[in-house]
Amino acid sequence: MNDARVVLALAQINCTVGDLQGNAARILDCAVRARERGADVVLTPELSLCGYPPEDLLLREGFYRDCRRELEALAAKVQGITAVVGFPELAADGKRYNAAAVIRDGRIVATARKHDLPNYEVFDEKRYFSAWNEPCIVEVKGVRFGLTICEDVWWPEAPAMAKAAGAQVILSINASPYHKRKQSTRHKVFREWIRASHLPMVYVNLVGGQDELVFDGASCVLDGEGNVVQQAPFFEESLELVVFDGAKPVPGPVSKELSPEAEIYQALVVGTRDYLGKNGFPGALLGLSGGVDSALTLAIACDALGPDRVRAVMMPTQYTAQMSLDDAKEMARRVGVRYDVIPIRPVFDSFLATLSREFEGRAPDLTEENLQARIRGTILMALSNKFGSIVLTTGNKSEMAVGYSTLYGDMAGGYAVIKDLAKTLVWDVTRYRNTVSDIIPENIITRPPSAELRDNQTDQDSLPAYDILDGIMEAYMEQNRSPAEIVAQGYAAADVQRVVGLIKRSEYKRRQAPPGVRITFRGFGKDWRYPITSKYRE
Repeated sequence: MNDARVVLALAQINCTVGDLQGNAARILDCAVRARERGADVVLTPELSLCGYPPEDLLLREGFYRDCRRELEALAAKVQGITAVVGFPELAADGKRYNAAAVIRDGRIVATARKHDLPNYEVFDEKRYFSAWNEPCIVEVKGVRFGLTICEDVWWPEAPAMAKAAGAQVILSINASPYHKRKQSTRHKVFREWIRASHLPMVYVNLVGGQDELVFDGASCVLDGEGNVVQQAPFFEESLELVVFDGAKPVPGPVSKELSPEAEIYQALVVGTRDYLGKNGFPGALLGLSGGVDSALTLAIACDALGPDRVRAVMMPTQYTAQMSLDDAKEMARRVGVRYDVIPIRPVFDSFLATLSREFEGRAPDLTEENLQARIRGTILMALSNKFGSIVLTTGNKSEMAVGYSTLYGDMAGGYAVIKDLAKTLVWDVTRYRNTVSDIIPENIITRPPSAELRDNQTDQDSLPAYDILDGIMEAYMEQNRSPAEIVAQGYAAADVQRVVGLIKRSEYKRRQAPPGVRITFRGFGKDWRYPITSKYRE
C-alpha cells in the first residue's frame, strides 16, 4: 500500500447557473487558497463551471462552446495543484456529457464523464446527456483515485469499474439537492457499496439555492468501512482539507448534524437569500396577516436578507380580528422591519358598489372572499412595481395541494417561500425558530388558523383537520399511494376522497403559482407533472 501523504481540498461552493466567469473566478480562488494551504488536489462540485441545473441551456450549442472557452482559460491559470472542475462537454461526435476536467500544470490532462444519468424526482439528465462507460483514474503521489460524478455513486457499476481499473479511493463530485433526511439517505447508500468494495470515498457537494432547489453542502469523507470520518458544514460555503495517508483517510472535523426543523429552516433561508440575491432584487415585501404562515415567512425573509431589506404590510378588512392587528404589529416590532397598515375596506366597498347591479339577487359567497384577497394582491404588486422589492407569497403546501388559495390574490407574488411546508410542519418549524430567538408571538402559533374573509371563519370550516389533510396529502402526493391504500392506513374514506379530489381539481392553480423552496422528497414544482385536463380517476 502506498504510504504517500495526499491532501485534498473540498471546495464546497455556491455557483450560479450561467455565470461562467463568476464561477470560474470562484473555482480559481479556491485552487489558489488550497495550494497555499498545502493541498495537492482541489475538488469542485458537479457542473461547477456552469452551475447546476442548467436545464435547457444544455440544448444550446453556444452554451457548450462558451463553457469550453472558459474552462480552457481557467486551466491556464491553475498551477501547482490538480483541480477537478465539473463542466458540460460537447464531444466531437456531437454527443453531450456531464463531465469533469482534471487540470494540472495549466492544461486539461483527463476528462471523466458521468456513467449514470438520473431521470427521476427533479432530475431529467437523459434529456440532455449521453452516458459514458469508462472509468477515469487520477494518480496523485502514487495514490490512484477513481473520479465519479454524483449519481454514479448511488449505483454499484461506476465504482466497481473504477476499482477494477485500479482505484484505491473514490472521488465523487456532486450537485445533490436537499430534501428532508437527505444526508442520512446518502450515507446509507454510500455504505452499501463501500462495504462491498472496501474503498474509501470523498464526496464534495454544491451549496446554495437555485430557483426551487437548495443544495446543502455537507461534503464528507467515509473510510473503507463506511464510517464518516470528516464532514463539512451544512448550508455554508467552505474549503475543507482532507488528508490521506496513502489510500487511508485521516479523521478530521465532523460538522454537527442538524435537527430536522433546523435543516428545513436553514434550507428556506438559503433558498430565499439566493433567489433574491442571484436575481438582483433589492428587497422583499409581504402581507402580514397575524397568522402563522406569514409570520414564518417574515422570519425567514429577515434571516435571509436582514430586516432593513424587508417590508411587511397589514391589509385589514371589517373581518380582521383585533388580535390579528395586535399580533402582526408585535411581530413586526420584534424583527424590526418597516410595517404599514393599509385598510382595504374602502376598496372592497367600491368593488361591491361597482358590481352591485351584476350581483343583484345573489347572496354573498366565495366571490366576495376572493375579491378581498385580490385587492391585497394588487396592493402588494403595486408596491413591488414602485419600489422594486419582490413579493413573497405566504401559502403553505397544504393550501397549495387543495387549492385553499386565491389566484391573483394571496398567490400573487414572485417567490413562495413555504410552498413545500405542510401546515403541520409550518407549526413545527415556527416553534423551532422561536428556540433560536423569541420573535414570533405565541398567540400567532396557538390560535386557530383563519383566512378572515368572512365572519367567524376558520380553515376547518372547509377543510379537514390539518393533521388529517397533511397525512392524506403526503401519502397520495409524496408516496404515490392509491386512495384505497390510504384508507387502509386508517383514514376515513370520505376524507380521502375529498382531499384527493381537491388535489386533482387544483392543478390549474398550481401551474400559475410562483416557484418556492423545495424541502421534501416531492414538491409541487419540477418533480410534479400532472395534467390539468384529465378524466382519470382511481
